Amino acid sequence: LRKFQFTFLIRHPRRSIPSYFRCTVPPLDKVTGFYNFDPAEAGYDEVRRFFDFLLKEGLIDRSNLTVIDADDLLDDPEGILRAYCERVGLDFHDGMLNWSDEDTAFAQDKFAKWVGFHDDALSSCNLRARDPKHKKVLTRESEDREWNEKYGEKGAKLIRQTVEDNVADYEHLKKFALSV
Repeated sequence: LRKFQFTFLIRHPRRSIPSYFRCTVPPLDKVTGFYNFDPAEAGYDEVRRFFDFLLKEGLIDRSNLTVIDADDLLDDPEGILRAYCERVGLDFHDGMLNWSDEDTAFAQDKFAKWVGFHDDALSSCNLRARDPKHKKVLTRESEDREWNEKYGEKGAKLIRQTVEDNVADYEHLKKFALSV
């Protein structure tokens, strides 16, 4: 483990949990082949425990730990990638933000068993900052309303509980995220 450069890519549970839930219910479940949503598969607790283990055992420290928040990456891809490259000792190049049809075909082949989960990324040719209106302020009420409309009362409650169960672990990791 001492030879690895660990990178943790995190995403707020209020974004990741409904995104995953969507892949486990009709109509997308027929595409993904995932028919059950299991809150235990969220993985935040396991990632936090592994992260804390690495810190405690001295396998990573503040000088070489690398956490990237997906929202930060999507808001400022070039800035975050430049900071990442500097952190891990790589040279930044434009190919990290733009890729060829050949690169896309390679990625599609490697992710074929995860059809339905990464379709937006796999059909793209670049990584650009997302539209600023995406940063709209979400309230608990607006999220619950959206989830209830999309997934019904039972689905919305399950999503809400799973989000709440994982926020503390996410926030712990977020404290270490790269910033620009």
